[in-house]
Amino acid sequence: MTALTRYQRLECLGIWREKPEAQRRDVVVSLGDASLMISDSRSDTALTHWSLPAVLRINPGHLPALYSPAPDAPEVLELEDATMIAALGQVHLVITAGRRRPGRLRQALLISGLALVLGLGIFWMPDALVKHTVQVVPASKQAEVGRLILADLLPLTGAPCNQPEGLAALQKLRDRILGPRNGELVVLPQGIGSTARLPGNVVLISDILLATQDNPDILAGFVAAEALRADLADPMIVLLKYLGLRATFTLLTTGDLPEGALRGYGDRLIADGNRTIGDAALIDRFTQLGIPTTPYARAIDPAGDITRALVEADPFGTTPPPLPVLADSDWVTLQGICGI
Repeated sequence: MTALTRYQRLECLGIWREKPEAQRRDVVVSLGDASLMISDSRSDTALTHWSLPAVLRINPGHLPALYSPAPDAPEVLELEDATMIAALGQVHLVITAGRRRPGRLRQALLISGLALVLGLGIFWMPDALVKHTVQVVPASKQAEVGRLILADLLPLTGAPCNQPEGLAALQKLRDRILGPRNGELVVLPQGIGSTARLPGNVVLISDILLATQDNPDILAGFVAAEALRADLADPMIVLLKYLGLRATFTLLTTGDLPEGALRGYGDRLIADGNRTIGDAALIDRFTQLGIPTTPYARAIDPAGDITRALVEADPFGTTPPPLPVLADSDWVTLQGICGI
């Protein structure tokens, strides 16, 4: 068998293990006409030769790529070099194309099957790629993305309010609603109506919401609802679906979004507003957190036409919650977090 001409004598670095209990070794991998040669990276001593037709990729679609010389062989080769991975893939295609062609019926069935897979991929692959990317992107990177979106918003919202005593009270509210060391609350002086959520567990709060309400239960309700909204629709997933497959694939493969990809997204996020949440889910979350639903319901719908169920099913409508959201002194301090 002859490998593709463009890849003849291709070399790259890899990691090879002779058997599961053996130590992993740094190796040089060389693609020849009919075999894959694996040599020690220090001494250049040949360790093994694999027949190209038998080389098997054992983790298709994942990186680093893992290969074996046969289905039941104990050896494993780990590669990250994109050119070598592509070359082995092309060699595999050449081998497949050179095998006996199927009959007309089998060929028709194969073409139909491929068309079905392609059709499903058009609709399924984007969502699958986005969800996989969000799963593998570390929390620190998602927090960085959230900070970049916030920085893009500053011309619209102004800098986050940072009066020291107010920040201390804000942290108490964070601990009470989101949990200690779980996320961040940021108060902005203008530009947003009530609350919004960014990747990295960041909840944005409008200072107008603080200034126009006289009950910390209302603010707690808005924060709890925003956290629930993010649980139902992960802000990072929402972002990547907005940015598209190219940006998603770039983040997955390089760890960074394309330069300028986030520009203007904050404005779009604020303009889209908050999506509706079902009453049952809200009541359940407020009950878990020990927050009455009536103050929040009255704040978003004073007439009570839309939020009647939240008022009638208030878990603390007749008995007070076990713990207050904030002490009165903390609430007053929090209302002054943006200063005078």
